[in-house]
Amino acid sequence: MTLRLRPTMLSDLDWVVSVERDGANLPFITPWERPQHEGAIRFPDSRHFIVEEGDRLERAGFAILQGCRNPNGSVELKRLVLQSKGRGLGRAAVRQLKALAFTQIKAHRFWLDVKGLNTRAYKLYESEGFVEEGRLRESVRVTIDGADGYDSLIVMSLLDREYQARVALGQEAV
Repeated sequence: MTLRLRPTMLSDLDWVVSVERDGANLPFITPWERPQHEGAIRFPDSRHFIVEEGDRLERAGFAILQGCRNPNGSVELKRLVLQSKGRGLGRAAVRQLKALAFTQIKAHRFWLDVKGLNTRAYKLYESEGFVEEGRLRESVRVTIDGADGYDSLIVMSLLDREYQARVALGQEAV
């Protein structure tokens, strides 16, 4: 499978916002307004990417990294949203984002938070070496099928030495 991360352009943002607001994605993220995405494109501490797939490099999703200039080397995977699920695109994107964080940005710690309801993403991150650090209990409001409630955020991270160990064991595509 061909998968590529390319910098998001302003001309991509209507598409980005539409993918983010898709009913299949909305329960698992807190959507941004277009100006927030514009800021992530322009702000040097962030990296905003379009995930492209296939020989024709069609848009499949997007990803946002924050803390790219963090003096402590703590880079956040702020968002990864894909249009279609269950095809291995998430795993391929996470692997490319880890490689980018640790080899290009020189992160010490690559971290994220995932909603407790998003069990598919949690299992993916766990299988990709991310370690659960803690839970922010009932910290985000969610509405699913018209029902209001709260969900917890699970903080996970991967350290540079853990990533290097995975590389040495052949568990990372370098």
